[in-house]
Amino acid sequence: MAFDCDVLIAGGGPTGVTLAKLLARRGVKVIVAEKEADIYPLPRAAHLDHEAMRILQEAGVADEVMASSRQVSRYDFLNADGEVLLRFDDTARTGPGGWPLANMIHQPSVEAALRRSLAREPGAELHTRWSLLSFEEDADGITATIATPTGERSLRARYLVGADGARSPVRERAGIVFEDLGFEEPWLVVDVLVDDPSRLPVDNLQICDPARPTTCVLMGAGRHRWEFMIKPGETPEALSADASIEALLAPWQVAGAVRLERKAVYTFRARIAERWREGRVLLAGDAAHQTPPFAGQGMCSGLRDAANLAWKLAAVCAGHAPDVLLDTYQPERVPNLRATIQMAITMGRTVCITDPEVAAARDAQMLAARAAGQSPDGSVSYPALATGAVLAGAIAAGEYFPQARGANGQALDDVLGLDAWLIARADLARAPLAAFAADIGAWFDAHRVDALLLRPDRHVFGAGDAVALQAGWARHAGGLPVRRA
Repeated sequence: MAFDCDVLIAGGGPTGVTLAKLLARRGVKVIVAEKEADIYPLPRAAHLDHEAMRILQEAGVADEVMASSRQVSRYDFLNADGEVLLRFDDTARTGPGGWPLANMIHQPSVEAALRRSLAREPGAELHTRWSLLSFEEDADGITATIATPTGERSLRARYLVGADGARSPVRERAGIVFEDLGFEEPWLVVDVLVDDPSRLPVDNLQICDPARPTTCVLMGAGRHRWEFMIKPGETPEALSADASIEALLAPWQVAGAVRLERKAVYTFRARIAERWREGRVLLAGDAAHQTPPFAGQGMCSGLRDAANLAWKLAAVCAGHAPDVLLDTYQPERVPNLRATIQMAITMGRTVCITDPEVAAARDAQMLAARAAGQSPDGSVSYPALATGAVLAGAIAAGEYFPQARGANGQALDDVLGLDAWLIARADLARAPLAAFAADIGAWFDAHRVDALLLRPDRHVFGAGDAVALQAGWARHAGGLPVRRA
């Protein structure tokens, strides 16, 4: 039976469309089935980090996203008296991904940019009001039944990716359950349009006040967000009433400076799907995991899924790599994700204390730690890949490789393109690497090596002897080409 596409993606949100774009750029024929008629028009995710922006760079939309995003210099956790309990400073500086560490966004604008970018790919289709009804797997592929505005139709694909959200029908039909990581808190989210930005905070804030734990963060240009914990004994309906929201915002003295755009009640959860692959079915984004928002990593994690999975699916579909390469997806992503979620849970448990005595003890401990120089202030970092498609035992295996920029502002990834690269010290004098010789040479010096093999997702496969690196790559990735200068 002929294939309608190589990869069918259920879900046209940021994870699904980014994955589709990265696949299409690699020559993979892809169809995205999105059940809604249009992009959800109101804000949801608020933050993208430097790694997520680097992925959007590969998707061709980073500059457009940056044009409407805002950078913030600090992320402070304050107690009820306004004292700093924890501070993440200098978050506007450039991170290893080559973009600012913290970028506050308007999600509908990001999604619109991604869809426009995907529309430029001749091998990609995105269909709205298409709902996946069922699917069956055989030895060669997936047959999916789709409900469309013109009736049901059958699609044949090599692989199916469920990027269809926290209630993922794909995950449910594949019989995959969640591991619950033990965090569940209801919060009221209030998004506003800003008429007078001079009256609003310029830093991102977590107010660790037991009387009302509160989040206050920047969004994309012209927007701001507050989140208020729904305390025991309160109802979402009562707290989200307009009069209640007016009272909640009163201490911020923003009356007349903002206009309500959206109010919604969310239950913040921490969960990871027990399996991310079931035969020819894979999960990504919220279908595979949910993280509390306190570390701003929800959408970032979905984009990392897309970047990790795209080059592997493309290599398998093209016949360059064996199907078992896809088995490295979950083992690579989950340790990073667990660290991300644990950071968010730790932040959330710091904030979500409503017992005044417990909050006072927390304040005393954290203030003493800061006074002693022992507070875990600073930027957030997560572990390198420890297993999967990396050369076990090799220097720097699994590390995230920094993106340099040349003197003319050109970014390294724009020169390297979509391929894996073997870079030796001797190559740095030749085009196209000469513009980045100082930065890559410094990396070589720091790791005391003369060669590295860089994966398409810009993680280091390994560093050391070039011949050994190539041999190891062949074992993991089969015939997936490696470029040299």
